[in-house]
Amino acid sequence: MAEKISVQGNEISIISREQEDYISLTDIAKYRNKQEPFAIINNWMRNRSTIEFLGLWEKLSNLDFKPLEFERFKSEAGSNYFVLSPQSRANGS
Repeated sequence: MAEKISVQGNEISIISREQEDYISLTDIAKYRNKQEPFAIINNWMRNRSTIEFLGLWEKLSNLDFKPLEFERFKSEAGSNYFVLSPQSRANGS
Protein backbone atom coordinates (compact mmCIF):
# COMPACT_ATOMS: atom_id res chain seq x y z
CA MET A 1 0.00 0.00 0.00
CA ALA A 2 1.32 3.43 -0.93
CA GLU A 3 1.75 6.22 1.54
CA LYS A 4 0.44 9.65 0.55
CA ILE A 5 1.68 13.14 1.20
CA SER A 6 -0.07 16.41 0.47
CA VAL A 7 1.78 18.96 -1.66
CA GLN A 8 -0.01 22.25 -2.30
CA GLY A 9 -3.34 20.48 -1.74
CA ASN A 10 -2.54 17.58 -4.08
CA GLU A 11 -2.08 13.99 -2.90
CA ILE A 12 1.17 12.40 -4.06
CA SER A 13 1.78 8.67 -3.59
CA ILE A 14 5.03 7.39 -2.14
CA ILE A 15 5.88 3.75 -2.69
CA SER A 16 8.62 2.05 -0.69
CA ARG A 17 10.55 -0.85 -2.17
CA GLU A 18 13.69 -2.43 -0.73
CA GLN A 19 14.26 0.49 1.69
CA GLU A 20 13.97 3.06 -1.13
CA ASP A 21 11.13 5.56 -1.53
CA TYR A 22 9.67 6.50 -4.92
CA ILE A 23 7.24 9.34 -5.62
CA SER A 24 4.52 9.07 -8.24
CA LEU A 25 5.30 11.17 -11.30
CA THR A 26 1.74 10.53 -12.48
CA ASP A 27 0.34 12.12 -9.33
CA ILE A 28 2.61 15.13 -9.82
CA ALA A 29 1.64 15.42 -13.51
CA LYS A 30 -2.05 15.40 -12.53
CA TYR A 31 -1.43 18.82 -10.97
CA ARG A 32 -0.96 20.18 -14.53
CA ASN A 33 -3.41 17.96 -16.44
CA LYS A 34 -5.87 15.76 -14.52
CA GLN A 35 -7.28 14.13 -17.68
CA GLU A 36 -3.99 13.26 -19.41
CA PRO A 37 -1.04 13.22 -17.01
CA PHE A 38 0.77 10.94 -19.48
CA ALA A 39 1.09 13.88 -21.90
CA ILE A 40 2.92 15.90 -19.24
CA ILE A 41 5.30 13.02 -18.46
CA ASN A 42 5.85 12.30 -22.15
CA ASN A 43 6.85 15.91 -22.86
CA TRP A 44 9.07 16.00 -19.78
CA MET A 45 10.85 12.82 -20.90
CA ARG A 46 11.66 14.37 -24.31
CA ASN A 47 13.44 17.34 -22.73
CA ARG A 48 17.22 17.39 -23.12
CA SER A 49 17.78 18.41 -19.48
CA THR A 50 15.67 15.46 -18.33
CA ILE A 51 17.68 13.07 -20.52
CA GLU A 52 20.93 14.43 -19.09
CA PHE A 53 19.57 14.02 -15.54
CA LEU A 54 18.46 10.44 -16.25
CA GLY A 55 21.89 9.66 -17.73
CA LEU A 56 23.65 10.95 -14.63
CA TRP A 57 21.24 9.03 -12.39
CA GLU A 58 21.90 5.80 -14.32
CA LYS A 59 25.65 6.36 -14.29
CA LEU A 60 25.59 6.69 -10.49
CA SER A 61 22.99 3.98 -9.79
CA ASN A 62 23.20 1.33 -12.50
CA LEU A 63 26.24 -0.92 -12.76
CA ASP A 64 24.99 -2.11 -16.18
CA PHE A 65 24.67 1.43 -17.59
CA LYS A 66 26.01 1.70 -21.14
CA PRO A 67 27.27 5.28 -21.66
CA LEU A 68 27.95 4.83 -25.39
CA GLU A 69 24.38 3.67 -26.06
CA PHE A 70 23.11 6.55 -23.92
CA GLU A 71 24.91 9.10 -26.09
CA ARG A 72 22.47 8.34 -28.94
CA PHE A 73 19.50 9.24 -26.71
CA LYS A 74 21.24 12.35 -25.49
CA SER A 75 22.08 13.57 -29.00
CA GLU A 76 18.46 13.09 -30.20
CA ALA A 77 16.79 14.60 -27.12
CA GLY A 78 14.63 17.63 -27.82
CA SER A 79 14.18 16.91 -31.52
CA ASN A 80 10.66 16.54 -32.94
CA TYR A 81 11.11 12.85 -33.76
CA PHE A 82 12.57 11.84 -30.38
CA VAL A 83 10.27 9.81 -28.14
CA LEU A 84 11.20 8.20 -24.84
CA SER A 85 8.56 6.54 -22.72
CA PRO A 86 8.67 4.87 -19.31
CA GLN A 87 8.72 1.09 -19.35
CA SER A 88 8.70 -1.41 -16.51
CA ARG A 89 11.19 -4.20 -16.76
CA ALA A 90 9.76 -7.70 -16.68
CA ASN A 91 11.90 -8.72 -13.73
CA GLY A 92 10.44 -5.91 -11.61
CA SER A 93 13.66 -3.95 -11.15
